[in-house]
Amino acid sequence: MAKYQVIVTQDEEGMYVVECPSIPGCVTEGRTLEDALANIREAIQVCLETRRELGLSPTVDVYEVEV
Repeated sequence: MAKYQVIVTQDEEGMYVVECPSIPGCVTEGRTLEDALANIREAIQVCLETRRELGLSPTVDVYEVEV
């Protein structure tokens, strides 16, 4: 089991949008925060499987910079 950072925002309709910045294209949403977090767990698994099948690196490097 691995841990991945996710970013959670809320759109103008109140939906929670969650993305995993270290996995390109790994984005989902949910009506509640709990639903959105459950959805991103599933999305991460699917994205990792897909990237593996395509011969891509499972993740990309994500850096934090100070501004």
